[in-house]
Amino acid sequence: MKDRYSGVHSLGHQLMVEYFGCSPELLNDSDHVRAAMMDAANATGATVVGEVFHLFNPHGVSGVVVIAESHLAIHTWPEYGYAAVDLFTCGDEIDPYRGFDLLLKALGASHFEVCEFFRGHLESDGRPLPHKPAV
Repeated sequence: MKDRYSGVHSLGHQLMVEYFGCSPELLNDSDHVRAAMMDAANATGATVVGEVFHLFNPHGVSGVVVIAESHLAIHTWPEYGYAAVDLFTCGDEIDPYRGFDLLLKALGASHFEVCEFFRGHLESDGRPLPHKPAV
């Protein structure tokens, strides 16, 4: 994929997101968090290959959705209305921003901060880097 800022080719596109002002009830509902993360993975255009979610006592949810193109992970702190999310995708057809937008609404966030990274800057003679080698 071609990095939108540097013009360099990279293997992966990663959004590290902090969602603030989220609904504490939603952040503590493991079924809701799981469904939102699965919907986000599907919204990116990724292929889901597995998932694990855990509800902590007294509160909070952590989970990961493994996709063929990398992963989506979440950790929630309902007591602060806060969720930390990692959307790491590979390939030109997968768009982490579609998952970001879906989670913004699904978690009821009032505001957010995003750090965007392009991962795997490798020598490619100016050609796009396939995220999976040809077989």
